[in-house]
Amino acid sequence: MTKCSLVLTYVLWPLSSHRCSLVFQGREAGAMTGAGAEDDIPLGERKTVTDFCYLLDKSKQLFNGLRDLPQYGHKQWQSYFGRTFDVYTKLWKFQQQHRQVLDNRYGLKRWQIGEVASKIGQLYYHYYLRTSETSYLNEAFSFYSAIRQRSYYYQVNKEDRPELVVKKLRYYARYIVVCLLLNKMDLVKVLVKELSEEIEDYTQRFNTEDQLEWNLVLQEVAAFVEADPVVVLNDENTVVFTSNRLQEGGVPQLEQGMVVGQLTLADALIIGNCNNQVKFSELTIDMFRILQALEREPVNLATTTSKPGTLEPSEKPAKRENPHKYLLYKPTFSQLYTFLSASFKELPANSVLLVYLSATGVFPTGRLDYEGPYDFGGVLTNTNRDVVNGETVQKRNQAQKEMHCLHPGDLFPFTRKPLFVIVDSSNSTAYKNFTNLFGQPLVCLLSPTVYPKSMQDQSQRGSLFTLFLYCPLLAFLSVCGLSSLRQGLWEKAEEFLHKVYRDIGQMITRSQAIDQAFLQFYGDEFLRLLLIRFVFCSATLRLHKLFRESRSFPESYPQLPKQDTVESSLLQKHVLELAAMLDVRSLFWDGTLDVNY
Repeated sequence: MTKCSLVLTYVLWPLSSHRCSLVFQGREAGAMTGAGAEDDIPLGERKTVTDFCYLLDKSKQLFNGLRDLPQYGHKQWQSYFGRTFDVYTKLWKFQQQHRQVLDNRYGLKRWQIGEVASKIGQLYYHYYLRTSETSYLNEAFSFYSAIRQRSYYYQVNKEDRPELVVKKLRYYARYIVVCLLLNKMDLVKVLVKELSEEIEDYTQRFNTEDQLEWNLVLQEVAAFVEADPVVVLNDENTVVFTSNRLQEGGVPQLEQGMVVGQLTLADALIIGNCNNQVKFSELTIDMFRILQALEREPVNLATTTSKPGTLEPSEKPAKRENPHKYLLYKPTFSQLYTFLSASFKELPANSVLLVYLSATGVFPTGRLDYEGPYDFGGVLTNTNRDVVNGETVQKRNQAQKEMHCLHPGDLFPFTRKPLFVIVDSSNSTAYKNFTNLFGQPLVCLLSPTVYPKSMQDQSQRGSLFTLFLYCPLLAFLSVCGLSSLRQGLWEKAEEFLHKVYRDIGQMITRSQAIDQAFLQFYGDEFLRLLLIRFVFCSATLRLHKLFRESRSFPESYPQLPKQDTVESSLLQKHVLELAAMLDVRSLFWDGTLDVNY
């Protein structure tokens, strides 16, 4: 693990400070005896301090214990999280009700209140990660925002204690992560500036060894914010940030009498293992984009005004709005398989497991007489932990298969239940060689494996294929070389695309030749939108003049009937109309041309 990743690991799970003593010692004792002898302190005030110390100590024990809970599974952690929330709720209310006594008798500092608030924010953030309910992100934001607005950490810089300053820096990093996930990019830029100033002050005052690591954190978040290839500008030339979560009315409705499956997307594994891709806090830009594509826009996202702590996370939502997600950054093969198995095991009836792979391709070393599901390569899993007896394993014989590779065959056991796979990789086509052994619905959406040379320079800022699945208009503008667009034209193009989506939906559901697996998944709104965006991506790249090779087009398993979908004359007409609207018509072939190479 690099030093920078170590810093970011602490951003997610900081080491707790020393246990709070239940007796009055040190600074606390001084505060207690400042007004006179200890015996003169009223019994009620003494009990208040003792109760506070107990709650503080208990909260730290429970918080530290969260790190030991299994990261997978839905049931093992819920009761523990509930107990932790209960204690922190009591602690937060207790310090509010008895602030004067705690100030006078305990010597309570504002940064200590900030630390409690920060931990509550972390609890809500991790509850969001566990449940995928974005309302908990709003709660985390409300606590982090209160810390900044009330300047809880302001006095930290005046104390000669570097560990306290580090607490403040980690708070900023966590706050930035939550703001990124809530698309509050304007606030992110402000927080990055403040964090930069705090880091500079920290490194000047203390002779620290972690200056380089904190500067790298700054660089990562700056690159993350600037990863989008196109900016939308309003009339004042100010950048407008838009959310790409699923919004009300954002997906074509099912037509009356349409026969589609009743499956629901319940679980998603989002795996990121691309070399050199922009990332922040173990979240690559591709992972971030697909994460947002699998979430609904919360109703109160822009108007969060509730007071901290108003939401009770121990109460399970009546209806799960979003599929549950696991975010796996550079997992080992064993980790990936463990999470896959746990998710498969707990998948409810009539539900779908989605596996998203954004990873470097692993190619076969030679041709064999028999080509099976393990002979086409796959995508790379993490090799950093490939250590035996303290020594790195030497390069294997070329005849041996790469053990740190997820082959198509590795997913075969999980096709016993409905499975939806998205592979964004230079060897995505390995997953064309699937076999549906159990007759359950199975679809694989596969990225292009080769991009035009002029496009390859953008790979660090995320894959074009994933960008299409996340925000088709952003990807369309990017592939046309546009770096900015006026807000009015953006809204006009978005409105036009909604009509295109409806037509694509009809193409999919009315085709006589389409594989039934696509229709089985079409009933779920998230999967419906992904399928529609996939078809739009395929049609766009087939018409674009720079995309000349068949390897530059997305593929799928099972194959889509091209004439009914990606090469439909109506869809080609729509793509050209959008190009004309954006004044980039010359970049596309005429729709009547044969684009099969």
